[in-house]
Formats: sequence, structure tokens, C-alpha cells
Amino acid sequence: MIAMKLIPPPLSLYIHIPWCVQKCPYCDFNSHTLKDEIPEQQYIEALLEDLANDIERYRLTKNSRPLKSIFIGGGTPSLISAQGIQSLLKGVEKKLAFSPDIEVTMEANPGTIEADRFEQYREAGVTRISIGVQSFEQAKLESLGRIHGEGEAVRAAQLAHKIGLKSFNLDLMHGLPDQSIEQALADLDKAIELAPPHLSWYQLTIEPNTQFFYKTPTLPDDDDLWDIFEQGHKKLTDAGYVQYEISGYSKPEYQCQHNLNYWRFGDYLGIGCGAHGKVSFDDGQILRTNKIKHPKGYLAAKDNLVKPYLNEEAPVLEKDRPFEFFMNRFRLIEACPKQDFVDTTGLTLESISSTIKWAVEKQFLSESETHWQVTQKGKLFLNDLLAAFVAEEESE
Repeated sequence: MIAMKLIPPPLSLYIHIPWCVQKCPYCDFNSHTLKDEIPEQQYIEALLEDLANDIERYRLTKNSRPLKSIFIGGGTPSLISAQGIQSLLKGVEKKLAFSPDIEVTMEANPGTIEADRFEQYREAGVTRISIGVQSFEQAKLESLGRIHGEGEAVRAAQLAHKIGLKSFNLDLMHGLPDQSIEQALADLDKAIELAPPHLSWYQLTIEPNTQFFYKTPTLPDDDDLWDIFEQGHKKLTDAGYVQYEISGYSKPEYQCQHNLNYWRFGDYLGIGCGAHGKVSFDDGQILRTNKIKHPKGYLAAKDNLVKPYLNEEAPVLEKDRPFEFFMNRFRLIEACPKQDFVDTTGLTLESISSTIKWAVEKQFLSESETHWQVTQKGKLFLNDLLAAFVAEEESE
């Protein structure tokens, strides 16, 4: 494969806040249990310095690539004060221009915020809040290590409606320990009743290096999981939600723009402990980055005069780009424009023609003159479909 010049896609920013009140047993994110007070001001200063270094390293200017979206994730970002979030966002805007319709999402835990904090975060510049509900059943919340109760989750959603946010999301899980089909669907009914513009509804998975991995609870079997998904999907559709990616449902016009940029193989800077990034250049180069993971090491990184805050930086090789592109793109329900592949990978359509032909013959993909679409069969055999792009790379 020979990469051509590519068109740098939209740019987003991911900001990682690494602290939590306690570590949930299913969580494999880079989060650290809070033992003392958060070094809020010191960390915000480090974040902005981290961003400044990225801007210089990747030859960006304030107005060269305005930010399409910002996502403040964790950890538990709502442990940071509204004043801290405002200072952070103002500091970012001084360094990179914001698109006029920028989406600024912040994750929040119903158990770590007071009622008036949502309003303060909105005034600080947050346009969208993602509320980590996970379940409305007290026993299930306790088994998941969550520190909030059903009442707090309901109240958080009600507040999000009232304060004039552009959107908000409820995170809800199914396939929980000892969860019946009826319990899972009752959780979903409660979430639908609260009418969030966006609902992330996803199955609990057991990840390595988590408490659940070492002491795995009893989970619903595959038949129950399928029934939960099938019946839940119908409930969501009947309530006016549209599935636009594997676990993302929204009312029309309320899709998460930050997530869409990820799945469309867009670019994003990642700042903060363990944050990942992807940056494309018009000369055809694509880099993936990640930052120092531990808070102590990250906060001490400014003393590294060579590459402060950076843990690793590696090119996305041309042979790996088809797999990376489709691994992201096939999460989406929408058809994939062929031109997006050319623009964001710098590769020609001919470079993947044999794999596309095979996928169409297997009825994993349908193809028009301008788009590809994963079929229902393709969704069932998605791993086989993606593996075919790896096989093509390795055969060349």
C-alpha cells in the first residue's frame, strides 16, 4: 500500500480526570481511588501545559483546526469544582479555537454532586452531561460498587432537564450479576421514563485486571442476554430512540458528536493521565499517542524537558489503517462513505478491493457506488469481517 496525502478530519479533545471516590469492581479505566484532596489547581495547570506541548509538537495553531468537541472523562470529573472546570475550558479556548457549535461533555456521578452543581457546570461551559446511572435497583448498584442510590439517579436526570443543557446522557448497563430479564427491562423502562435525549445502553463485560475478573460473579446466560437486547431494543425504538452505534441510542439530532468523531476515524488530542490521542497530518502521517498514566508521574512530568507528559507515540502504519478504520467505522449503524476511507487513511479504494469483494460475496457488506453498509449478517460475523482486513494486510 502507498499512502497519499490525506485530509485531516475534524479535531476533538479528550481530557482525563483520573480520581474516583472508590474503584468499581468492573472498571478497567485508568482511575485511582481518592485518598486525599484532589490537587485540582496543580492538575489543571498540568493539563493546559500538556495541551500546549501537543499543539507545538503537532504543528497546530489556535485557528488551524477548531475543536469540534471536548469530552471530560474519568474517573469522576464531577469531583473537580465548577470553578476548576471553567478555568480549564477557558484555558483550552485560549490555545485552540472552538467551533461555533462545539459539544462539551462531562461525565458525572449522581453520588458525588450536589443539586446546584449541574447548573454551575453549565455556566462553566459544559453543554452536555453524561450521568453514570448504571442501574436503578439498589442491590445491583451495590454489587457494582456504585455510591449513589436510585433517588439520586432520578433526581440527577430531572435536574439535567431543567437547567438548559443542550443534551444529556444516561449510562445504563444490562447483563448485571444475577440480573433477570425482567430486572434488566425494568431498569430500561425507568431510564426511558426519565426521557434523556441520549441513552448509552450496554452490556456488562468482564475485563482483565478488574475485581470482577479475579472473582467473577454469576451473569445472565447468552439466551437471556439476547432476550434482554431484543426486547430492550424494541422498547427504545418504540419510545422514539434511534440506535446509531452499537450501544448508543438517541432522540433525533442528539447523537454524541464526540463519539461520532471517534467512530468516523476522526482526530483527537488526549490530555491527562493515560489519555489517548490520534493525530493526522496532510503529508499522510497518522500518529497515536498516550500520556503518563499515574497521577504522581504525570504531575511530575513537566520536569521532563524532552517529551513532558508523553508516555508513547507511534505511527499508524499503512498496512494497519484499513483494520483500524473499519474497526471504528463498523461500530456505527450508518452507511460508510467510500470517500471517508480515502480522506482519512490516505489509501486508495483499490488497496482494499479484494477484501471488499469477498465481504460483499459473503453478504457481510452491501455496496453502492458511493457507500458501504454492514448487513445484518455482517453484524453477526463482525469479528470475521474485521479479521479479513488483518489477513489482507498480512498477506501483502
